[in-house]
Amino acid sequence: MTEEKIVYTAGGKTPLNTRFRGFLPVVVDVETGGFNCQTDALLEVAAITIAQDDEGLLYPEPAVSTHVIPFEGANMNPKSMEINGIDPYHPLRAARKEADALGHIFTPIRKAVKEAGCNRAILVGHNAFFDLSFINACVARNGIKRNPFHPFSNFDTVSLCGLAYGQTVLARAAQSAELGWSTSDAHSAVYDTEMTARLFCAVINRWEELHQKD
Repeated sequence: MTEEKIVYTAGGKTPLNTRFRGFLPVVVDVETGGFNCQTDALLEVAAITIAQDDEGLLYPEPAVSTHVIPFEGANMNPKSMEINGIDPYHPLRAARKEADALGHIFTPIRKAVKEAGCNRAILVGHNAFFDLSFINACVARNGIKRNPFHPFSNFDTVSLCGLAYGQTVLARAAQSAELGWSTSDAHSAVYDTEMTARLFCAVINRWEELHQKD
C-alpha cells in the first residue's frame, strides 16, 4: 500500500490541488424543514469555495446562495421553521425549484474545481453529514447526473474546532477563534456558511503555519 504524502514547495507552501488529495474544499450550509433528508424540505442552500493566496493561505470566496421551493409533499416541522425563520411561501422570496437551485450552486463549484486543478469538490460543513445528506437526497430526487461533491467524504468543522478551540458549537467556536458572532444573523444559510468557511480557513492556516517545511 502506497502512502500518500503532502507535497510542499520550496517556500513551504502546499498547493491547493494537492493539499486535500485533489479535492477542493467547498463550505456548504442548508436550511431545511426538519432533520430527515428524504421527507423534509430543502429551503435554502449557500456555498463558498475555498481559494489560496500567494502566501499559501486559504481564504473563502464570496458566497453563492439560493432559496429553494419545497418539493411536492415535503414536510416542514414547525419547530424547524421557527428556528430558521423562513416563510417558504413569501411572495418576495425568489426561490428556485430544487433542480434549478442545485444548478445555480453547482455551476460555480465545478468552475472552481477546474480552475484550482482539483479532481472533485469535498463538502465542508458544521455537522457536515447533515448538509451532505440533504444535498445528496436532492440530487437523487431530481436525477442530477453531475454532482461535484464526493458522495460520502466530508470535512466537519465540529471535529476541527473541537481540536483547535475546544468548542463544537459554531457560535462558541467562532468566538474562541476571535471571529465574532451575530446571533441575529445566525441560522441564515449565507451567514452560517461564511462563519464556517472562516473557521475552516483559520484552522487549516494555523496548521500549515505550525508544520511548514523548508
